[in-house]
This record gives sequence, C-alpha cells and structure tokens, in this order.
Amino acid sequence: MMTIYGIKTCSTVGKARKFMKDNGIDFDFVDYKIESVGEEKIREWLKQVDINILFNNKGKKYRDLKLKELNLDDEGKIVWMAKENYLLKRPVIEYGEGKVHVAYDEEIYKKIFL
Repeated sequence: MMTIYGIKTCSTVGKARKFMKDNGIDFDFVDYKIESVGEEKIREWLKQVDINILFNNKGKKYRDLKLKELNLDDEGKIVWMAKENYLLKRPVIEYGEGKVHVAYDEEIYKKIFL
C-alpha cells in the first residue's frame, strides 16, 4: 500500500494525488493538519532520503520561524520538522517495501509507479 503525506491545500500534493488517481493507484492520505508526523517517522524516512531533500527551507513556515538565523544542524532540523510538519517538503510518499520518495515530478512518478 502507498501513503501520501502532505496537506490538502498544497498544489504539488494535489498533483501527486491526481496522478495516482488517474493511474488507478490506491493510496492512503495523511494530512499534516489533522495527523502530525513524529520524529520517529522522520528518522525512518531519512534512512532513504537526504535531509536537505526532506527539510523545506524555502517555505513560508521556515521564514516565519526565522530558522535561518538558528543555523540548524541535522539534529535541529529533525526536531523542527517533527514540531512543525510544514517544514517537510511535500509530498512524501511511502510505497513498496518501506521505500520513500519526496516531491512531485511526473516523469519520475511514471518510472517509479507505473
């Protein structure tokens, strides 16, 4: 089974969900606004995904929290992502046997999921 993590209002999450639906791929959806992702899950993802891919330092939440000024190390980034899931790049997709993919790219999706 596949799980897509993100927020419903995010355009890239919407594209990912549409891609899966259009291609008949079943998935569960976890909305960060309703169900937060904890540190344990984030550490699990980081076994496969580089922290610089998972940590969203381009978004509004990052700027609002003034995290650039804190010059966070990897542990600090993990703690903040668990505390503020909006700092996770979206979407995060779990699929297959514990595999993880971050972000939306239709060509990559075709190679991985079709």
